[in-house]
Amino acid sequence: MLNFLKKNKPDLKEQWNIKGEQYAKEVNEMVQFGEKNGWENWKGKEPIDNREDLAEDVIYRLKQANLQQDVERFRNDFPPSHAPIIPLLEKQSQSIAQLHFISEQKIVFLTGTSYQNRQAYLLNNDEILTLEPSIDAIGKSKLNNVFAVAVGNRITTFKDWGGEIIMHFNLNETAGFGITELIPFNDGNRLLMITSEGVYLISEKEEKLIHPLNEEEEEDWSSNIDMENATLSNDNNYIVVGDQCYDHRILDSNGNTIGRVGPQSSYAHFCLFSKDDSQLIANSSHFYNGITIGIDANKLIDINIEAYTDNENYSIIDDEMRVYTGLATKDYYILGDAYGTIRAVDRKGNKVWRHFLGSTISGMTISDDEQTLWVGSSSGMLHKLKLGKGHRDHHTIGNGNHYEEFRLLIWKDEDQIWKW
Repeated sequence: MLNFLKKNKPDLKEQWNIKGEQYAKEVNEMVQFGEKNGWENWKGKEPIDNREDLAEDVIYRLKQANLQQDVERFRNDFPPSHAPIIPLLEKQSQSIAQLHFISEQKIVFLTGTSYQNRQAYLLNNDEILTLEPSIDAIGKSKLNNVFAVAVGNRITTFKDWGGEIIMHFNLNETAGFGITELIPFNDGNRLLMITSEGVYLISEKEEKLIHPLNEEEEEDWSSNIDMENATLSNDNNYIVVGDQCYDHRILDSNGNTIGRVGPQSSYAHFCLFSKDDSQLIANSSHFYNGITIGIDANKLIDINIEAYTDNENYSIIDDEMRVYTGLATKDYYILGDAYGTIRAVDRKGNKVWRHFLGSTISGMTISDDEQTLWVGSSSGMLHKLKLGKGHRDHHTIGNGNHYEEFRLLIWKDEDQIWKW
């Protein structure tokens, strides 16, 4: 009798797959219904992933598979999922950010946030190289493959990764600031530096604070900000800056204000230009949700869009996401939100596809041919996706038809990086 029970008890692989496939199916059906019929009409229960008790054993086997160089077989037996391992992320997760495409299947990225000790890595296909621990930030220009690397109180720009040095910038008043994002200009002779102590335009001669500005000349005024965000247009003619307490401001390339865009949700949170610079999108957030609007670029000069008001100068691109990171392809934007979903939306606000990964999306980059997407999240995971190649398994949540080649678990207090 005991042998009979043991023989018929579902094994770990069977439980993982049966429950995982059912959960993904139910979530996909629920989301499809909500998008088509409106979420207010959904009367069903929210799906629950009941595999939390399996996660520790699965991660143990994942690590063994890595040590035994048997990851491909393990991946086929245990397709990755986010929900079951959430308890394991509470102490070990970290942000994966500042992702930048180099060439072919090669990218560079950092772990940690601007106020933490960071570590830079180079990923070439599935081989990962640890870079110098002294690197504090890495940025890439919108055009011309100019890279910027911050080490200590100096930032250096290069033509191509590891290529010829363009310029050194020695920081003085901004020395020691944690860098949220670094964007070199296309010629490598200036930098846009985003920090929680202000957004600065860095040149060889000055470190110019361009956001926020003490417009009222208050004596106890501080440049410290939260939700700091900024971008450059691809041709570098425009700078856009914003944060939790201020509207998005449109600046010329020298940092002079030429327009304002008020938030249509609560706080200015993210901004980005389309790949052809014909449109600016500005996201504002409230808790985990938000609104993204689109503004024609030929209207930016002297534009003044009031907060929380309808205006013929903008259109709604999305009315759901709190956007943390994003990029523009030739056909659409790919935006990463607070819930762990990446979504493609075009310039008219049409939904193209969505793909769930889990945890707040903290960084992404795409290959020049727009076929391979790398996505980092605050779960300490880096995902490599082949766009449009087709789902790899029945555990995938989303309608994007994308193939996850692998994900890397880059967790704190681990001896190595684990591939899944």
